[in-house]
Amino acid sequence: MRIALIAHDKKKADIIQFAIENEVYLAKHSLFATGTTGKMIMEKTQLKIHCFKSGPLGGDQEIGARVANGEIDMVFFFRDPLTSQPHEPDISALLRLCDVYEVPLATNRKTAAMMIRSEGSLC
Repeated sequence: MRIALIAHDKKKADIIQFAIENEVYLAKHSLFATGTTGKMIMEKTQLKIHCFKSGPLGGDQEIGARVANGEIDMVFFFRDPLTSQPHEPDISALLRLCDVYEVPLATNRKTAAMMIRSEGSLC
């Protein structure tokens, strides 16, 4: 399974904690992330992650292109619905692509945990 990890600035701590809690599961898969998020997760875990550009430089769009080409199977985009900043990735384009190509996308820790638990039924 190919999993993408993205987080708005105020949700980076959440995605790092999620990666720590699910490191054994995530280590079994190919991981991709926007630059800053991926580097921060790798600093706190033993996970190997292919990092694209940071979100403000188009990393979320690079992941979107992979979704459109059938190269991403699951997306964890922990977004900040209250105080996201103008420089942060806009989830709407990636959400649209995930809906078009039927790629599961979680926007928070609880949904992401449910996706992991039900992975067998997602394919």
